[in-house]
Amino acid sequence: METTGTRSPLKRTVGSNQVGMRQFNERIVLQAIRLHGPLPKADVGRLTRLSMQTVSMIVERLIDDGLLEKQARVRGRIGQPSVPIALRAEGAYTIGIKVGRRSLDVLAMDFAGHVVCRDVFEYAYPDPRTLFPALESKLARVNQTLGAKAGKVVGVGVAAPLWLGGWRDFLGAPPEALEAWNEIDLRSRVATMTGLPVEFAKDTTAACAAELVMGQGRGIHNFLYLFVGTFIGGGLVIDGRLHGGPHDNAGAVGSIPLRDGSARKPARQLLHAASGFVLEQLLSDAGAPAAAAHDHRALSPELWRQTEQWLDTACPAIANALTNAAALLDLEAVVIDGEFDRQLVREIIRRTERVLDRFEWEGMVRPQLLEGTIGADARAMGGAILPLYAHFAPVHELFLKPAVDADY
Repeated sequence: METTGTRSPLKRTVGSNQVGMRQFNERIVLQAIRLHGPLPKADVGRLTRLSMQTVSMIVERLIDDGLLEKQARVRGRIGQPSVPIALRAEGAYTIGIKVGRRSLDVLAMDFAGHVVCRDVFEYAYPDPRTLFPALESKLARVNQTLGAKAGKVVGVGVAAPLWLGGWRDFLGAPPEALEAWNEIDLRSRVATMTGLPVEFAKDTTAACAAELVMGQGRGIHNFLYLFVGTFIGGGLVIDGRLHGGPHDNAGAVGSIPLRDGSARKPARQLLHAASGFVLEQLLSDAGAPAAAAHDHRALSPELWRQTEQWLDTACPAIANALTNAAALLDLEAVVIDGEFDRQLVREIIRRTERVLDRFEWEGMVRPQLLEGTIGADARAMGGAILPLYAHFAPVHELFLKPAVDADY
């Protein structure tokens, strides 16, 4: 990654970094350790069903390549002490970019999944005329923070709504500002800007990927994921796999209709009742900053009446959508997260559970509601996970959540 001349701060020849070119069996070993944490070689062999000789050769090669490291010996109750093998955090890096309706987030993630730096650019609406220069600046700052480690960046993941040019009336944006997005290939623009391989996913699908890999997805195989941001949206995991669908839009819960429409007036959607922008408007009407919707101020005595008004509308609408989803998908759970204060996320779950108590569940199984574990960074972190998996996970096992003794 170069910082001299007129080239982008992240620009370099694609494929020049051999860190990302791994053999299939190496990817299997890396995936086993990523999913299960530090493991002795014997456990790696058991999980991957590779021979001990093969595991030993691969582990030593990955240690030499700087992707794995040995930890301190652990004494068991029987037998010789074992040496856990762990991911080496400094082995590789990825960059996650979230282009949202209210902010641009850029972060760098190390090989172990830790965020090493994060930067935010806030706006009233995503105007490409100001957003792309800001993105250049944020990427330069990432490059500066990583320093010599910047050469280990293997790719970029972009998380963004599929239709950034839509719903402009809700954002109070000039028509021409958002219409420009209809002609922009965001993935291509970022690839040109950075010279790195770029993966793309819908923003809430990327957030779901983060939850799958780093959160509740480690324990459940079938779940619907809801993320309440400026708009409410979601993602879907089936049989431990992130499911995008033929149009990469699975889990688009925000578009679920609330009631019957007519020829003159289409049915309103869940996003009209349960999105963050609705709470922002209520708080703004009360004289508070719109940003108060996304932090502890929404829970303050001064603003609680408006927040509760939003909850009284949002939670029944969410419950109705979840019931329909449960009937169609036979879910284990619904994971709910958002860019709110954690107490407000928990209140959404509590009140939605209370509404679900009043529904008839005969003929279907009621899914449990779980709190998401990632929070506001979920979309950008999910973006950073995309290239991590593209380079280091088994090609046919992307986002696979195996059982304890699953065959890789």
